[in-house]
Amino acid sequence: MTADLYDQAGRPKPTEIRLKKEEKILTISFADGHNFQFPAELLRVESPSAEVQGHNPSQKQIIAGRRHVGIMSLEPVGNYAVRLKFDDLHDTGLFSWSYLYKLGLTQEEVWEAYLNNLAKNDLSRDP
Repeated sequence: MTADLYDQAGRPKPTEIRLKKEEKILTISFADGHNFQFPAELLRVESPSAEVQGHNPSQKQIIAGRRHVGIMSLEPVGNYAVRLKFDDLHDTGLFSWSYLYKLGLTQEEVWEAYLNNLAKNDLSRDP
């Protein structure tokens, strides 16, 4: 592992994080060259909080009606994560750099699974 790409625990290091409130997009660049653009809706419905993820995979909740959700603010948590405050007032998930990196790599699959789960449960992205 290259020291400038990963922290001591082997987690990818972010080099830049930008919140584009108007576009409802969070962009993150990592030292290894990966750059991700996350729609606020995806981050909200995939929040690593217990409220969304539960305490095991069978408890994961399908969060509907968040098509227009935005991110009001972000706050660094140590050197390992960021807390996002969404405009629906959800703010309990800590988005670790590792979680965001993995989500960035699997974003398309995660989004497709989310849309399929909404459809399967007769739910909508609209409020």
